[in-house]
Amino acid sequence: MNQDSKNSNVVEGQGIIMRALLQVVALLKSRKFWVELVIMTVGMFVAALGVYFFLIPSKLIVGSITGLSLVLAKLLPFVSVGIVIFIINAVLLVLSFVLIGNEFGAKTVYTALILGPMIDFIGKIFPMSDSMFTIYVGSQAIANPWFDLLCFVLILSASQSILFSINASTGGLDILAKIINKYTGISLGASVTFAGGAICCTAFAINPPYLVLIGLIGTWLNGLILNYFMMGLNVKNRVFIISKDYERIQDYVLNSLCRGVTLHEIIGGYSNQKSMQLEIVLTNEEMSSLMAFLRNEEIDSFCTCDTVSEVRGLWNKGKKPKKIQK
Repeated sequence: MNQDSKNSNVVEGQGIIMRALLQVVALLKSRKFWVELVIMTVGMFVAALGVYFFLIPSKLIVGSITGLSLVLAKLLPFVSVGIVIFIINAVLLVLSFVLIGNEFGAKTVYTALILGPMIDFIGKIFPMSDSMFTIYVGSQAIANPWFDLLCFVLILSASQSILFSINASTGGLDILAKIINKYTGISLGASVTFAGGAICCTAFAINPPYLVLIGLIGTWLNGLILNYFMMGLNVKNRVFIISKDYERIQDYVLNSLCRGVTLHEIIGGYSNQKSMQLEIVLTNEEMSSLMAFLRNEEIDSFCTCDTVSEVRGLWNKGKKPKKIQK
């Protein structure tokens, strides 16, 4: 290799490093990065609360990578639980980068790294040895795993829905669920149920059947509650408006709310007169703004709205229509 080739390779390498540094700087300057960082931190803190206060004291194996690791470590005594967890999570993180994308993978690495320290931090502030639902009768401790299960599933589902909404996850089982969701179209709640149920069934090898059944019920509830939370986060409003002043409404929606409008020519069944109906999909905040506009401008209109649980296509691409030049 001659000197010119070496210099060319050095310059090319420096260019790649500079472009990477510029991308990192641009990312750190963006408001979206810091908002999502706060959301991920809060979401994982919620998950850590559920794990520390309810899952650890109950000793339940709900469908999770930790549960699978416990089973494999029991069946393979020459391998520790920690090593099994590390191997499985490492494989899943690689799959998240390859099959889902760099953004999801990078966010999942962050959430996976902070979960353990958060659990230890909570343990130092609120040390506890038994479940908060344990009842002592004399010197006998009577545990109630059902309460622990319900509280853990509720908190975990809330955390998962927060993270899934920004294309992140709590790691482990959530990565499998996200892969199933992406390549099959099955909802995230159902994906969590399928993946977690399969993992729970492996516990038959080491646990009595009643504990496995409790884990299966918890995994099923996790999927149901996750779907409920996700629908609440993704809910939109489809608004239909009939008005003679439809052009003023159209102008407000396009230029102030920056949303699209579909116009339908209709005929009134009672008046037999032609009119225009506007169809608009809005968030709750945007719909409140539209209703306030109609009220403040005293526009005579007939409005109906219904709830839309999912919106796909241009609405979700983050590219709002260009404002109309007056």
